[in-house]
Amino acid sequence: MEAKREQWGTRMGFILSSAGAAVGLGAIWKFPYMTGMNGGGAFFFLFILFTILIGLPLLIAEFIIGRGAQIEAVSAYQKLAPGSLSSLIGYWGVVGAFILLSFYGVVGGWVLLYTVLSIPGKVISNNADYGQLFADITGNPWLTITGLALFILLNAFVISSGIKQGIERYSKILMPLLFIFFIIIVVRSLTFEGAMEGIRFFLQPDFSKLNGENILNALGHAFFSLAVGISVMVTYSSYLQKNISLSHSATSVSMMNILVSFLAGLAIFPVVFAFGLEPAEGPSLLFIVLPEAFSQMLFGELFLTLFLLLFLFAVLTSSFSMLEIITSAISEKTSSSRKSIAWIAGFFVFIAGIPAALSSNVLADLIIFQKSIFDASDFLVSNIMLPGGCLFIALFVGFKMDRDLVHQEFFFGNHFGEGVFQLWFGVIRWLAPVTIIVVFLYSLGIIYG
Repeated sequence: MEAKREQWGTRMGFILSSAGAAVGLGAIWKFPYMTGMNGGGAFFFLFILFTILIGLPLLIAEFIIGRGAQIEAVSAYQKLAPGSLSSLIGYWGVVGAFILLSFYGVVGGWVLLYTVLSIPGKVISNNADYGQLFADITGNPWLTITGLALFILLNAFVISSGIKQGIERYSKILMPLLFIFFIIIVVRSLTFEGAMEGIRFFLQPDFSKLNGENILNALGHAFFSLAVGISVMVTYSSYLQKNISLSHSATSVSMMNILVSFLAGLAIFPVVFAFGLEPAEGPSLLFIVLPEAFSQMLFGELFLTLFLLLFLFAVLTSSFSMLEIITSAISEKTSSSRKSIAWIAGFFVFIAGIPAALSSNVLADLIIFQKSIFDASDFLVSNIMLPGGCLFIALFVGFKMDRDLVHQEFFFGNHFGEGVFQLWFGVIRWLAPVTIIVVFLYSLGIIYG
């Protein structure tokens, strides 16, 4: 079975696809509002710190598991540690990806609806209330469910097409375009009067605003934005050739993720402060700020449409990885075709996403632990399943996986000295697990008061 598995066509295709899995909603949608709600520059500083010190080593670890096993995520842990309970880490990842995609698809549906509305010029208008427009769209149950359905439909179509002709093909075209257009938006954003106040909020840390919840959010978002903790990168790297450096690829993905997050902050916060908007607006921030910014530009509706299209594609490249881990986990264990499994998995994700889609309208009064269904799903994945999965993966690579195989996979395509491996392995064995546990305990008030 392993001999028949697809592989990435090129190293760049793998990097762009992995970056697409990371960039998407994590960097462009979630990062700005998480930064706004968690102290601005101090949150950004912690996010970078956690990404480099913890997220990057864990990304390398997931790459090592995937390519070392050359099989889908659930079976990868079974293959590398036979007779143990380690396969539960794979199941943890599949369940986490399923929940994540169910509410992620709701936001993808919002992006899709905004894109469709912007083409005939139905978003930007004189004296428009963009906050009310967002409330009208998300408050309509039929619109939100339709957006969710169409978004999942696009995912199922691409995943059913395979690795090269599906995920890699679209990622190699769309990710570079997103970077180019993002830079154009940032340049325009910085020209607004009052933009510097937004820059100071974003880049000038005020650590007095931090608490345990903010720190946990920064750690969780570092994992969320790199797509680590639910083994989607295990699945992606299982299609990778042996001559490609995992550490170089992981570093490229991490740096691209930080860069896009940085650009997202530069694009959003100057506009937020220039127009007197609230940086802690929450998940709706991007949908309110972007139309406001583009309405001030020449040919604003055209630029908004182009940006939304590219944003949609970035969101899709991110969601591909979530449906891929589910599809591959099932298709490689059954005789059913990959295509049919992708469509069936997409259908069940759509059904599971309906409550989150309705949480801003007919189910708005249904509260779980003081959160809406959408927010509760987000909290469960970002603050529990992703950090928990990262802890399990670190312990698996550090203590359970054959060290010779770890060493071998780390050095394929590299010319590092042994000291680099020892440093990375120490982070995986000790620093990453201890950091995750300490941040959890701190957020609960068990330590540091």
